[in-house]
Amino acid sequence: MMGAPIVATVRTTCPYCGVGCGIRATPTADGALIEGDPEHVASRGRLCVKGSALGETLGLEGRLLSAGIRENGQLRSTTWEEALDKVASGFASIIAEHGPDAVAMYVSGQLLTEDYYVANKFMKGYVGSANIDTNSRLCMSSAVAGHKRAFGEDLVPGCYEDFEEADLVVLVGANMAWCHPTLFQRIAKAKEARPAMRIVAIDPRRTATCELADLHLPLKAGTDVWLFNGLLSYLARTGAADDEFVAAHTNSLEAALLEADRCDSIEFVARTCGVDPLQLVEFYEMFAATTKVVTAFSQGVNQSSSGTDKVNSIINCHLLTGRIGKPGMGPFSLTGQPNAMGGREVGGLANMLASHLELEQPLHREAVRGFWDAPRIADKPGLKAVDLFRAIEEGKVKAVWIMATNPVVSLPDADQVKRALQRCELVVVSDMSGDTDTATLGHVLLPALGWGEKDGTVTNSERCISRQRGFLPAPGEARSDWQAICQVAQRMGFQGFDYAGVHQIFDEHARLSGWRNEAGALPRAFRIDGLAGMDRPAYDALAPLQWPVAPAGAGTPRLFADGRFAHADGKARFIPTAPRAPIHAPSSEFPLALNTGRLRDQWHTMTRTGKSPRLAGHAPEPFVDLHPHDALLSGVREGELARVSSRWGAIVARVAHSGGIARGAAFVPIHWNGQTASDARVGAVVNPVVDPVSGEPEFKHTPVRVEPFGVAWHGFILSREELDLERIANWTRVRGAGFLRYELGGRDALSPERARELLGAAEDADWIEVEDRAEGMLRCALLVDGRLQACLFLSRRPDLPARTWLGGLFAQDELSSRDRATLLAGRAPLLGADPGPIVCSCFGVGRNTICKAIADHGLRDAAGVTACVRAGGNCGSCLPEIRQMLAAR
Repeated sequence: MMGAPIVATVRTTCPYCGVGCGIRATPTADGALIEGDPEHVASRGRLCVKGSALGETLGLEGRLLSAGIRENGQLRSTTWEEALDKVASGFASIIAEHGPDAVAMYVSGQLLTEDYYVANKFMKGYVGSANIDTNSRLCMSSAVAGHKRAFGEDLVPGCYEDFEEADLVVLVGANMAWCHPTLFQRIAKAKEARPAMRIVAIDPRRTATCELADLHLPLKAGTDVWLFNGLLSYLARTGAADDEFVAAHTNSLEAALLEADRCDSIEFVARTCGVDPLQLVEFYEMFAATTKVVTAFSQGVNQSSSGTDKVNSIINCHLLTGRIGKPGMGPFSLTGQPNAMGGREVGGLANMLASHLELEQPLHREAVRGFWDAPRIADKPGLKAVDLFRAIEEGKVKAVWIMATNPVVSLPDADQVKRALQRCELVVVSDMSGDTDTATLGHVLLPALGWGEKDGTVTNSERCISRQRGFLPAPGEARSDWQAICQVAQRMGFQGFDYAGVHQIFDEHARLSGWRNEAGALPRAFRIDGLAGMDRPAYDALAPLQWPVAPAGAGTPRLFADGRFAHADGKARFIPTAPRAPIHAPSSEFPLALNTGRLRDQWHTMTRTGKSPRLAGHAPEPFVDLHPHDALLSGVREGELARVSSRWGAIVARVAHSGGIARGAAFVPIHWNGQTASDARVGAVVNPVVDPVSGEPEFKHTPVRVEPFGVAWHGFILSREELDLERIANWTRVRGAGFLRYELGGRDALSPERARELLGAAEDADWIEVEDRAEGMLRCALLVDGRLQACLFLSRRPDLPARTWLGGLFAQDELSSRDRATLLAGRAPLLGADPGPIVCSCFGVGRNTICKAIADHGLRDAAGVTACVRAGGNCGSCLPEIRQMLAAR
C-alpha cells in the first residue's frame, strides 16, 4: 500500500521508450504515486504498465551510493574527490602519452540532453577526439543515416496526430503493441472510431501488434528492401506518383527507379520475401490508392546490416507519392529510448557534431569550436560502438568512460566486449547500480542520479522536448552525470564547464542551435533558440513543445509542409537502394535465423524494471520461441531447456511455441543479464556485423542452432532471501511481491539435506517436505514464526505447480492451517483461488481469472472482459492476448 503523499505532485516524463509519456509523480513516504499526465501532448494521460509501475522501482536496493575504486580486484569505497582525481589524471596521462584518440566515452539514450551536451563538448571540443558513441547506435543510427541521406538532416517529418489522421498505417518491424503501447492505443482508438482506417503489419513474427492489423505480411527477415523497392516500382508503373511534387522538390528519382525496377515482378518479390503474392498485391494496391499513409518503422528496420537502405527504401515511396509534410502522412521513425532524439540533437554519435552540424565539414567544426571557445575540435569521426570495443580490446583505446548503459549485456558479440573491458587500462562507470555486468569490470565507479532524482530535458520520437524533473532527494552521494563530467574537465584544466545549474547548459545548447543558423551561413532545420535566455524559473516551468522552436517561441508539429528540405538546394533525395541479404546466412551447422527484441513488460537489461514484481509475472524467464517443426528437428520440446548457439557465443533458454514464428527462425528476448540468469545474455550470441553506413548491428539475423540442454530435474524456489545457486546448472531470477522467484534446471541430484542447506534451514527449523524418489519429486518449505520463508519444488518433468498462488502466500503474516496443509500440493484449496499466469500486469489479472470470467459470463469481446475483471483497462498491451483467449473459446 502506497504511503501518504509528502510533497506536491511533480510533472515529469517517463524514462522508458521514445513515446515520451507525461507523468504526474507524487512522492510518498515509501516511494511515489505515479499517474499519467493528461496535459502532456504526447500521451494525454496514458501510461503503459512499465510507466505505471515506476513507483515500484525507486527503492535503494542495489543502488550505487558512493564512489568506488577497484584495486587488485577488490572494490573499496572512496570520496568523490579521489575518484574524480583518478579519472582526470588517468585520462590526462593517457592523452599525453598516446594522444586524444586513446580515450573514449560510451554513453546512453538514458542520459538527459544536458548530460549528453556536456559529454560531447568535453570529448569533441576539449579532449579533441570524436571517440564518444552511444547505445543509440544500437537502435536509431540507421534512421539517422537514412534521414540525412534523404532530407539533408536528421529530421522526423511528422507527429503523433498523423497516426490518428491517417487512413492507412503501415507498421514495419515495429511491435508497437508491446514496445510503444500508449501510441499504439491511440491508433487502436482511431481505428475504433473510423473502422475504414486500415493497418498493415510487416514483421517476420506474428506479434501482438498483428492482432489489430487488417493485413499481416510475414516477410522473411532481411528482405525489406526488396519489398519497398517493389512498392516503389509498382507506384511508378501504376500512376501513383505525384509528378508535380517530384519535379519541384526532389532529385535522383531516375537512379532510384532504375534499381527498384529490378523488383518489378510481383512473383519475384513475393518469393524473395516469403509472402503470399495475393497479399503482396493487396498491400501495394492499398498503398497506391490511399493518400493519407503513415509508414512507421522501428528496430526491425534499423537493426540490420542494410538498415540505412531499408529506411531510404521506405522514404523513397513517400517522396514519389508526395505523402510527406502534410497531416496524416509521412515516414515515421519510432525511437527506442527516451532521449535518443535529444542525444542526436547534441551530436551524441561519434560521426556527428552538436546542433545537427557535420563533423566532416571544416566550416561546421570551426563554428562549433568558436562557439565553445574550445582549444581544439575533433577533426574526424570517432569509433562507432562495435569498432570502439574492438579498439579497446586491441589496446588502441586505453581508457573508456561508460555512462548509463550496460554494453557487456547489450552489445553484439558481448563476450568480446567483456574481454575488451578486462584488458582496458582504465574503465570508468557512471551508473545507478554497482553490480551490473559492466560495473563489475569498472576501475572507478561513480554513483549517478536516476529517474525521479535528476533534472533536465528529453526529446521524444515526434521531436517533442519535455522536462524530466526531480521529485526525490539525491540518495547517498549520487550526482548528476553532467556534474561529474564538468568536475573531471575542470581537473584537466578545461574552461567552459562552470555551469551554475542545468538550465545554463540548456541555454547554451539552445543558443548553439541558432549560432550561424541562417541562409548563406550554416542553415539547418534544428533550432531551439526560441528557448534561449530562460532563467531557472522559466526553465522549470517549460511545457512540452516540438522543435524547431523559432525565436518567437512557437513549436512546429510537422516539417516539410512547404516542400523545402535541408539539402543545400532545398530538395529531397531519392536514394538507390540495392537489396542485399544479411551477411551471415543460415547453414547446416547453424540452420536458424535468430531475431532478438524486447518483451512487453521489461526494458533493456532490467536494471530498473527488474525491481518491479508487477513486471515480472508475464514473462518470468528467458525463452527461445521456435516453430514446432524446427523444435522437432532440433530435438527439443516445449517447456524444456535448450542451448542456443552461434559462432560467437551461447545461452540457455526455455523452449516456447508462441504460434507466431515462421519455420527457420528463432526469437530470444534481450533482457536477461548476469545478475538475473546464469547463462542468458543473448548479446553474446548475436553476430557483430554492422551496417556500412550507420554502424548499427545486425540484431535481427544471426545464424544459430538449438539443441537440448540436458538436466536431471526442473524446479523453482520462492524465497524471501537471495540465494547462492552457483552449483545449479541453470537458473534465472525475477522479483515477486515479497520474495524472489528462481527457476532452476539441475544436473546433480538435490537431496532433502541439500535443499535444507540451500534454503538456509537450521536443524530445528519449521520444515515440511515430501519426496518421491521413484518419481524424482521433491517439495519442501521453510517457515519462520508461521510465516512462509521459502519453498522449493522440483521434478524430473518441467510441468511443475503454478507459482502465482504460492507467491501469494508470502503476503500472509502467518499461514492458515489449510494453506499449510495444502502448501506442498502446490495448488489453491479453493476453486478459483489461483489466478494463473499473469496476463494483465497493470491490474495483476491472471489467465485463470479471465478464462473463468469468459465462461461464467459468456463474454464475447475484450471490452466485456475489461468491464468484468478490469484486464486491458489501462495501457491495453494485454488486449491482443485477451482476444486470443476469447477466440480460443
